[in-house]
Amino acid sequence: MEFFDSHAHYNDEKFDQDRESLIQKIYEDEITRIINAGYSIESSKKAIEIAKNYEFMNTTAGISPNDIDNFKKENLIEIENLAKDKKVVAIGEIGLDYHWNTENKDLQKEVFISQIEIANKLNLPIVIHTREAIYDTLDILKNQKKCIKKGIFHCCPLNIDLVREGLKLGYYISFAGPITFKNSKNADEIIKMVPIDRILIETDSPYLSPEPLRGKRNDSRNVKLIAKKIADVKNITLEEVATETYNNAIKIFEL
Repeated sequence: MEFFDSHAHYNDEKFDQDRESLIQKIYEDEITRIINAGYSIESSKKAIEIAKNYEFMNTTAGISPNDIDNFKKENLIEIENLAKDKKVVAIGEIGLDYHWNTENKDLQKEVFISQIEIANKLNLPIVIHTREAIYDTLDILKNQKKCIKKGIFHCCPLNIDLVREGLKLGYYISFAGPITFKNSKNADEIIKMVPIDRILIETDSPYLSPEPLRGKRNDSRNVKLIAKKIADVKNITLEEVATETYNNAIKIFEL
């Protein structure tokens, strides 16, 4: 059995002490594909640098809505240039976040739309971060700037409207640790809503460890706990979830 962690951050400083040995352990534990996600200029550069050491690792490049404090137009040129690296398979994570930032909504939208334009220019999918900004996110994707290659709602919020509309638009839904949380609302209902051929699994490491490891540093081995939750809710085997989500990730990232 092989698993594909479609979104992790081995470019994070929380892995500085044991990154190489940990990634080797992860690979040996059946996690045979990883997307090392960027969220700023520097993190995207670091993600690419790390991924070049591993044949089984690819990356994204992008500026997240939480990393635009000192945004300059030339940052878009930098992202476009980084995204031309052969390790980069998507533009992301990009999107809107009104949980942490409400004063710069217009700038968030502008940067999101500009990065969709880069994805379209380079013929890449996008990896979307959306938090407490669901309707503005959908409005951009439906009415303002359609993404040619579609993409993924990463660590998808468990909101029925978002999932329903995201599926209609042709996007994949990526489930992470929160679907296992005891206080998670709508998790089972939404897992049932999403066809298995449109699901990805991710850890968002080092964040959002699934139960029963919540609060500890996350790593890609825990993607199995997310897959198990999906298997239990859909009443299918763990192997079926592993295989389907692996194939879905290969397809959307064109690997």
